[in-house]
Amino acid sequence: MPPLQRITWLARGALALVFAWHGLVPKILFLSPGEVQMIQAHGLAEPRWLAMGFGVLEVGIALWLISGIARRLSLLVCAAMLLGLLVDVAVVLPGLLVQAFNPVSLNLACLALCAVVWVAEGHRLGGRGAIASPG
Repeated sequence: MPPLQRITWLARGALALVFAWHGLVPKILFLSPGEVQMIQAHGLAEPRWLAMGFGVLEVGIALWLISGIARRLSLLVCAAMLLGLLVDVAVVLPGLLVQAFNPVSLNLACLALCAVVWVAEGHRLGGRGAIASPG
């Protein structure tokens, strides 16, 4: 396997692991108080069911990232979610931005992985053409 393809799959795998973990563990398997707090801060009822729904969505995105289907679109959706959720936390519960293991460091690291995959798969971030094709 060519080096760029290995980089692509390593970065995609890391992104998928983050989305799968954050979908399964704090939302589906063990409902985190932080997840409940975010849902309630939006004035939404039924935090358990909403968290589970969001968890299923995140696991679905993890599977999509590694499926190879619509690879570029999966990165764009992933990056948009990461940015959107970061802005959401900053607006709704900004105190979470200064806690340990906060969404700033996690989301920025995941956005960097999105960029790595984008470049390794041969697309410039500005959409101006291919750098190299992983095959």
